[in-house]
Amino acid sequence: MSILLDPKTIRGLALDLDGTLLTPGSALTERTIRAVKACRQAGLRIIIATGRAIDAAEPFRAALGVEGPIICFNGAAVADMPGNVLLSMTLLDSEKAEFCVDLSREKGVYYQVFFPGTRDDPRISLMAEMDGPEREMYYKHTGLLAEIGDLKKALSRSEIRGCVKSMFLADPEVQAALRPILDERFGKSAYIAQTYRTFLELMDAKVSKGQGLRFVIERLSFTADEVIAFGDEENDIPMFEAAGFSVAPSNAKENVKKAANLVVASNAEDGVAAFLEELLEER
Repeated sequence: MSILLDPKTIRGLALDLDGTLLTPGSALTERTIRAVKACRQAGLRIIIATGRAIDAAEPFRAALGVEGPIICFNGAAVADMPGNVLLSMTLLDSEKAEFCVDLSREKGVYYQVFFPGTRDDPRISLMAEMDGPEREMYYKHTGLLAEIGDLKKALSRSEIRGCVKSMFLADPEVQAALRPILDERFGKSAYIAQTYRTFLELMDAKVSKGQGLRFVIERLSFTADEVIAFGDEENDIPMFEAAGFSVAPSNAKENVKKAANLVVASNAEDGVAAFLEELLEER
């Protein structure tokens, strides 16, 4: 265990899913499930922190037996589970999403939007304009299938104040061409992050996993030093900054590993589970 960390002071674990807790095939191993449940039984609070939608995170939350606040949509929403009670939601304004719709149409790039619920239907919904392979890939990855519709028309509806999250699904080289356009248009007025190899996400500037984790830490009456954050992508770096200690698997991006206090074995090798087992031994 790192000399920078005293396991006895830890009360919470903020766990990213894809690329960190999940295997390359987006599954939970039995070893990981046992390790997380052992942490829960030892009194540690498990805080799932993911870019996934609430519904897409639910199978993993249920398998791990996690209860309480979970951070979804990269921090745009925090929900108390298993009751699915929204504790916090931060929306991207419709004007920014409409620009992205125009850009996706111009470039022929798949783009989808998560809409907040309404008074009549509180569920968060997903919509796209293209019925392409990206839509099917996202469904296989998350279990969520986007409804096909006119995004500009949906964003202009009077009851829609904005969207929870929007995202381009494209290969990294396509994202590399889109990113400068988005950066020039929005600057610091939006939060843009690659959260998976083919996901380029756009959210409100106030949104980040760090913001979400600070909200949860305050709600649980923890301090930052009592929490360890785990992640592998650039969207996890703000969460590292909000926690007292941070851990990245060896499969993480180089800048993420540099930002972490400790690098463990990859997600293909149950690196996080091995760390948690050692953490419990030393508590």
